[in-house]
Amino acid sequence: MNTPQLPAPTPEAFAASNMLQARIRAAITQADGWLPFDDYMRMALYEPGLGYYSGGATKFGEAGDFVTAPEMSPLFGACIAETAAAVLGALDGHGDILEFGAGTGVLAAQILAELERLGSLPQRYCIVDLSAELKQRQMQTLQARVPHLLAHVVWLEQLPGEFRGFIIGNEVLDAMPCALVHTDDEGEIWQRGVAWQDGFAWQDRPASGALRDAAAELDLPPGYTTEISLEARGFTASLAGVLGAGAALLIDYGFPAREYYHPERHMGTLIGHYRHHSIHDPFFLPGLTDLTCHVDFSAIFEAGSDAGLMLEGYVSQAQYLLDTGLLQRLETLGADNTALYLPAVGAAQKLTSPAEMGELFKAIAFSRNLALPALLPGFRQGDDSYRL
Repeated sequence: MNTPQLPAPTPEAFAASNMLQARIRAAITQADGWLPFDDYMRMALYEPGLGYYSGGATKFGEAGDFVTAPEMSPLFGACIAETAAAVLGALDGHGDILEFGAGTGVLAAQILAELERLGSLPQRYCIVDLSAELKQRQMQTLQARVPHLLAHVVWLEQLPGEFRGFIIGNEVLDAMPCALVHTDDEGEIWQRGVAWQDGFAWQDRPASGALRDAAAELDLPPGYTTEISLEARGFTASLAGVLGAGAALLIDYGFPAREYYHPERHMGTLIGHYRHHSIHDPFFLPGLTDLTCHVDFSAIFEAGSDAGLMLEGYVSQAQYLLDTGLLQRLETLGADNTALYLPAVGAAQKLTSPAEMGELFKAIAFSRNLALPALLPGFRQGDDSYRL
């Protein structure tokens, strides 16, 4: 697929992409000529030293491939801190924070700064991130923004055995490898994989096992292609084994099942991002292009509920931010610092507008062994869980 008018990578980046391509090709050969797409996506994103998230390319912000909510406004992290403070308070202050996929560390810095202002600092702010390169960036960000709070931050190589406190994952689920399924004209279910034919090429094989079972439950129409992220479901279920007491908040873009698998969305949601351009060819510059699919929040709810987590709420990002005091924080900022007010208003508009991130992004929260005196901040003024 031709993708014209895109910024050319540096020679070093192009060489790294070619190295990753050769490594994926070798994996296809070792797998008898066919690699399930989720395995391809895993290598493209996380192959040590070469994958998109494990290599050295700039990913976040204006110089990267996309801009996340914390990069837009510090008010985003301050709003999340409102939820975190309520959870820590319900645990009588005996809880920590655990963040998955902390990006550049901006969200961690925002949450810590606001919790300090609220007098609700945790003893530890734990970060689990698969990228050693991003871990270094996170350290630098925290050192620059909240150096006096850096002693609270701990990096973990794996999930803790048991955790008490508040778990946050912002745009984590969408970055987990997804499988692709396709139904033919007779309604048979096929798994889409990758072969090598003078380049990467699609090749289908009959779906089987848990993937086929998950696809069969969706009752997809003939000629339908979509993603199923068994990994995102497994991750959500694993939180029940980690969370001894507390709550988990997951924010991402996606839909409930009835919207995700709508007949009009018959080509799925898989997309690439390269230097602020949308890429529809997942084989374009492996390791330099982000690959992502939207989140099926109905599947996330079912995975968490089946594992023993209690649903605290499901709302749009706009509703979540408004309920955690976004507008009040804007008013305070306007009174204290007029120079920052107008940019903050613009960022808030992007975060809450239905035409921007406000409706596409959703917030879902689970709890376990948590006695809250009131509804969890973010979910007090409404709940869309009936749509799941």
